[in-house]
Amino acid sequence: MDQRVQDESLVTTPGLAVHVYEDPTVHHRFARVHADAGPFSLHYRARVHRTPPSRNVRAPEVPIAELPDVVLHNLMPTRYCESDLLSNAAQKIFGDHPPGYPRVQAISDWIHEHVDYKLGSTDATTTACDVFRQRAGVCRDFAHLGVTFCRALNIPARLVVGYAVFDEPPPDFHAVFEAWLGDGWVMFDPTRLVEVDEMVRIAVGRDAKDVAFATLFGPATMTSMAPLIRRVT
Repeated sequence: MDQRVQDESLVTTPGLAVHVYEDPTVHHRFARVHADAGPFSLHYRARVHRTPPSRNVRAPEVPIAELPDVVLHNLMPTRYCESDLLSNAAQKIFGDHPPGYPRVQAISDWIHEHVDYKLGSTDATTTACDVFRQRAGVCRDFAHLGVTFCRALNIPARLVVGYAVFDEPPPDFHAVFEAWLGDGWVMFDPTRLVEVDEMVRIAVGRDAKDVAFATLFGPATMTSMAPLIRRVT
């Protein structure tokens, strides 16, 4: 997806100094804020222009020897995506599917059909193996399982988080996954809650530990969060 931030603003209450830096590897921007004890709020606003990509349903899988260097780390098992432990299951379920886009679509379809979308069924420690066993989770868990199955089949895959425009529930944060097919990343949503072209990308990573929307050091309690997304044509 071609996505461009046209303008943005970040306001804290009380007004505090915000240090922003960009990771030189993944190019994520991070905002660091030090707040003393007491109420604290942060309001971020952006106008984003998106051009939906063309989707090549014939995109092939790429042999490992021909993969770009920058995607190789997306083949490795990670904390939430234990592709080594689910390798046998992935081969058994998807090994006979036509390679490329059809196989990754089959992974997404299988997750949708065999895992129940159930709020409160998982927590911050739940991994792809847990979801595979209990067959229930939320969007992040669906995406982790998709990433894991792809990596188990030697297809680079990563987690994507962003804002999504839902019909029901209201617009909110959402997680999907991408697989490297042909010459680029292709996005899939096993929950089928949103068209992937409706996603406003915030971050990508190997799993959820790379893409948390906030990391808090010290005791803090979230009292409210209100994502608001408006589609402008």
